[in-house]
Amino acid sequence: MAVREILHVGNPLLRERSREVSRAELATPALQQLIDDLVDTMHAAAGAGIAAPQVGELVRIATIEVTNNARYPYKPPIPLTVVVNPIIEPLDDELVEINEGCLSVPNMRGNVMRFVNVRVRYWDREGGEHDETRRGLTAGTFQHECDHLDGVLFLDRVHDTRSLTTWDQFERFHRAAFVERITAFVERVGS
Repeated sequence: MAVREILHVGNPLLRERSREVSRAELATPALQQLIDDLVDTMHAAAGAGIAAPQVGELVRIATIEVTNNARYPYKPPIPLTVVVNPIIEPLDDELVEINEGCLSVPNMRGNVMRFVNVRVRYWDREGGEHDETRRGLTAGTFQHECDHLDGVLFLDRVHDTRSLTTWDQFERFHRAAFVERITAFVERVGS
């Protein structure tokens, strides 16, 4: 296991669509090592998720986990989840505005509209099939990580560039209002 270097915005690999993997390839030591490295890298960076393209691997794999994350205390817990070849489908038209950041866009945040209710189909690291409904901020986290697999960064989804801010300025001027609004949202939708 290893902590890998995280690619930053401007690196062309972050803008490419990742390829699907087969179950046979998923079972290889190389891809199992990549999954372990993604988990280690996500933990070391205190992220809520990370996708393979963020460490320079153009395969459709991401890891997601939220457990007592000091950067995101308002996010509901998500147990460690490995998603392979994910497909996300909105279940309705309900949207929520989420202030997002990204490990590949250091020290930058902005408001993004995300679907509140999504269906997520994916394989786990053993190739087991999952078909789940994800809601609220958890749905937003899945959408964010899966965007990376299509070469999309949260910056591409910022609907009003006036919402862009550094982390320090978010903490100083915007965090309290965002946390109040998003906490009420989480209480309403449950995750």
